[in-house]
Amino acid sequence: DNGYIEGKELDNFFHHLLKKLGTSDAITEEKLQRVKERFMSAYDITADGRLQIHELAYMILPEDENFLLLFRRETPLDNSVEFMRIWRKYDADSSGFISAGELKDFLRDLFLQHGKMIPEAKLEEYTDTMMKIFDKNKDGRLDLNDLARILALQENFLLQFKMDACSTEERRSDFEKIFAHYDVSKTGALEGPEVDGFVKDMMELVKPSISGVDLDKFREILLHHCDVNKDGKIQKSELALCLGLKMNP
Repeated sequence: DNGYIEGKELDNFFHHLLKKLGTSDAITEEKLQRVKERFMSAYDITADGRLQIHELAYMILPEDENFLLLFRRETPLDNSVEFMRIWRKYDADSSGFISAGELKDFLRDLFLQHGKMIPEAKLEEYTDTMMKIFDKNKDGRLDLNDLARILALQENFLLQFKMDACSTEERRSDFEKIFAHYDVSKTGALEGPEVDGFVKDMMELVKPSISGVDLDKFREILLHHCDVNKDGKIQKSELALCLGLKMNP
């Protein structure tokens, strides 16, 4: 579960492939290695001796299914704010989960954005396939972490900062970078998905896997403590005050 098929996993994969192809000859070690070498020379694009998901997609999937996986590599998300914007849009019933129907709406929009028209029956099939691939706990719905895997959300932005920074100057400098990252709209205040993105990343520092329900709860707590003027936003000065940081005049 490290994002690659490698080592013994590769041998198991090609053994399975030869078995499914129904070759009459016995699958010897020599034959297995010969087939593996031939396929890897053609599809191991990065030439690192292992298969990534997009390399496997090129190998075995038709073009449309291929696209569903490859779009992740083309447009990886590097900001939790945009991720939360997508989450809020498709969690239409605000349940804290993405249902199969909501995932289908997401995939339909995704295809349309790329100029692809997909029949409804095919869309149902793709939705079911994506659920099987990414629904880790098999409960028939996607949580925050499942959607993050689909959208290839990059590493938590806050991990690069020292949480135990001692000097006031260092803490102030880190705060400026952090606020600028989440204030995507550049209004001087965090609002909507900007608050969501900050809360998600902050809470995942101490609890690596949070649910949509958890996120909503933490969001309300943060707003209760930090939103001094009760406008539903977190001003830069409010967040600094909440974090115990004195700002320059």
